[in-house]
Amino acid sequence: MKKLNELFDVSYGNKFDLNKMRLLPIPSGGIHFVGRSSEKHGVTASVAPLEGVEPYEGGLITVALGGTKLLASFVQETPFYTAQNVAILKPRAPMTFAEKLFMCLCIRHNRFRYSAFGREANRTLRQLVVPEPAEFPSLEQETRAAIDGLAAPMMDNATVPVLNLAAWEPFELQELFDIKKGKRLTKANKTPGTTPFIGAIDKNNGLSSFVGQPAIHDGNTITVNYNGSVAEAFYQPKPFWCSDDVNVLYAKFKLTPAIALFIATLIRLERYRFSYGRKWHLERMRPAIIRLPSKSGRTPDWLYMERYIKSLPFSSQIG
Repeated sequence: MKKLNELFDVSYGNKFDLNKMRLLPIPSGGIHFVGRSSEKHGVTASVAPLEGVEPYEGGLITVALGGTKLLASFVQETPFYTAQNVAILKPRAPMTFAEKLFMCLCIRHNRFRYSAFGREANRTLRQLVVPEPAEFPSLEQETRAAIDGLAAPMMDNATVPVLNLAAWEPFELQELFDIKKGKRLTKANKTPGTTPFIGAIDKNNGLSSFVGQPAIHDGNTITVNYNGSVAEAFYQPKPFWCSDDVNVLYAKFKLTPAIALFIATLIRLERYRFSYGRKWHLERMRPAIIRLPSKSGRTPDWLYMERYIKSLPFSSQIG
């Protein structure tokens, strides 16, 4: 066992305020912004690069130092900036991706030390005692190769296609999809079962529970929240029931999981247009515009979208 600062160089991040940053989507050059969150690897937004401020390199560990998500720890695989009260851990000796993941787990398990109200880890993080890699359990050693292999792209030796956003064409969602509503199902009426129930949430692929009612929508569709976490979009591979706060997109073209993931990402970028008082109901969603890679004749380039997703790290895990 060793103190954390014996295994890592510990620094305290950029201390930026997100409300003073300019939001910018990743495809347009945005940089991940890591805050004190336990979801989405701590990434709370993507922001425009700051002149003269180099983002932290990928491969480092971020740790939330305060708040309700204290010691939420993640490996950041791409360059990033941080909010206040986020620590950066840089290994003093080479570590595999699997070893870093295990270290994040060890750090999180120290949360009990900070149960007192308002206690933060700013001053004591460096002194936390954690296992060193040589002491990691045999289970970690046995699964290391499998974990490291998760990052493989679906297409071996594929080059990520260039994103030329200026050449993309606008399409209304109703040109591409038939859009249908979900149906209300109260908690009192739900029965236990195996049918996925999709709610207006922003995690777990929209899956909030399983119910005994038969599915009301087909699989191989995209769900989009019009209420709740507005504009969260997820690919649904299997038949499901979804709440009346969710709209369902049935493709007018041959939809594949990779193309669905490409389009769902673009739909999520529209969330800034909506707020608590402005929902993305059917009448607004049907004429809503997204821009897509296109071929001559204003035809979406589905093959490009498929190849783009399959060339990305972790795409080998797409079902």
